[in-house]
Amino acid sequence: MTLALTGIGVPPADADEALARVGIRPNRRTLWNLTAAPLYEEIIRGGEAVITDDGAVVATTGIHTGRSPRDKFVVRGGDDDRIWWGPVNQPLDVDRFEALWSRATRHASEQDLFIQDLQAAADPRYRIGVRVISEQAWHSLFARNLLLRPEAADLGRFKADYTVLDLPSFRCDPARDGVRSETVVALDLTGRRVLIGGTGYAGEIKKAVFTILNRILPDSAVLPMHCSANVGDHHDTALFFGLSGTGKTTLSADEHRHLIGDDEHGWSDLGVFNFEGGCYAKVIRLSPRAEPEIYAATLRFGTVLENVVVDPITRQIDLADASLTENTRGAYPVEFIPNVIVPALAPHPRTILFLAADAFGVLPPISRLSPDQAMYHFLSGYTAQVAGTEVGLSAEPTAVFSACFGHPFLPLHPTVYARLLGERIRRHDVTCYLVNTGWSGGAYGAGARMPIDLTRALVHAAIEGDLDTIPTYREPFFGLSVPVRCPGLPAEQLDSRATWADGAGYDAQARRLAAMFQRNFQQFGEVDRTIREAGPPAY
Repeated sequence: MTLALTGIGVPPADADEALARVGIRPNRRTLWNLTAAPLYEEIIRGGEAVITDDGAVVATTGIHTGRSPRDKFVVRGGDDDRIWWGPVNQPLDVDRFEALWSRATRHASEQDLFIQDLQAAADPRYRIGVRVISEQAWHSLFARNLLLRPEAADLGRFKADYTVLDLPSFRCDPARDGVRSETVVALDLTGRRVLIGGTGYAGEIKKAVFTILNRILPDSAVLPMHCSANVGDHHDTALFFGLSGTGKTTLSADEHRHLIGDDEHGWSDLGVFNFEGGCYAKVIRLSPRAEPEIYAATLRFGTVLENVVVDPITRQIDLADASLTENTRGAYPVEFIPNVIVPALAPHPRTILFLAADAFGVLPPISRLSPDQAMYHFLSGYTAQVAGTEVGLSAEPTAVFSACFGHPFLPLHPTVYARLLGERIRRHDVTCYLVNTGWSGGAYGAGARMPIDLTRALVHAAIEGDLDTIPTYREPFFGLSVPVRCPGLPAEQLDSRATWADGAGYDAQARRLAAMFQRNFQQFGEVDRTIREAGPPAY
């Protein structure tokens, strides 16, 4: 007997009315809450992607292989006086947005639509319902992997607090719509709608939801954080802040500890909670030896790989091939990582680690921060980029400063989040460290990348408290407190200057980077003097 499987999931009781409320009157199929297997069938039927020999989906995103920050807009609304307007949050007039939304929903009505009813925030006190409506099945699988998935029994009564309309084939008209290009990411925070159009990069969905939480949670005295987090058997939660490429996903996926999440968390009065239900790992040159948990997750059925090169005959992937982009990604449910905590709730952190891939090669491998220094480096959000990570970069390292390690996702001024962090560090007596996951022995091109085994050893020592009683010396260029030794490691590895063959060259490079910190921090004129003075001296 042959069974005809529709693959249609569970729609809410008011499915037709729910779509009509946002302006969609579908003329084609609407497929609600499909699980991975039927989504695979739709992906193949639509020719959207290919399947690897291990069972993962591999999709390409076209010209947009990363976010489009210059095409991001916030619709003017009821709290305009609180939004941090500028290049990050460009204003869009509400009338322009309504007209744009109307055209987008008419476009959506003529497509097959894949709809996922999902949630964000593991703490039920702060959880929001997010309905993601997409014209592509692989985007629907991506959203399902990355956000929290309600129980099937709860889908019939799902309440959508926010709607994300994701239409890669929709094109804006800049002259008519008041936007910059044919691509748009527009957040209507008052109307609780997000429009993503003209880009195939699925990461825009995830980051739009993060931006929403960054807006609403501070009103409930919850600190939203762009960080990974894990916890040990002794309830010793650790947070890892860092920009892309600094190692926060790699270092938090630790076989000796339990993963809370790899990218976005909240810190409430009760502790830390994950915003998401999945991981979005950078997979370029991923190592099965150094990153075994993440590597294994990339090979599983249900994982979505973005812009990873795949052999057309064998369907084997080549994670070392960056011909499409350096920003190759893997999106998978968090349960694909061993030792994960579900639900993703943990106690207040004992340790915070700020990760910086310093391509100038001058920051110490690890240094202890005072609360004021932690605030300074949180607001600075430093890392460095080198040639090859982005088109147009020179051979010289480029300093990148991203406030709160999440500048593009902050609807409010960075000092709002910094104040919340400072209060919690002091209230819970959190130990803070700055960790250089970048270069040692010279700048990029002359020195060498910090070995991951060295960084893991330092991170473990910091989290386990092994560095708490070790004396420190004051590094002169940044005012950092550097441990004189670390159990199991040669002491000379902790002294950045000693790893350079040319001490004078180190001094010049350190002064150069310190001056960059100073220039960047001038934008935060309103912070306390003690925080400002916690940074490097002026050069």
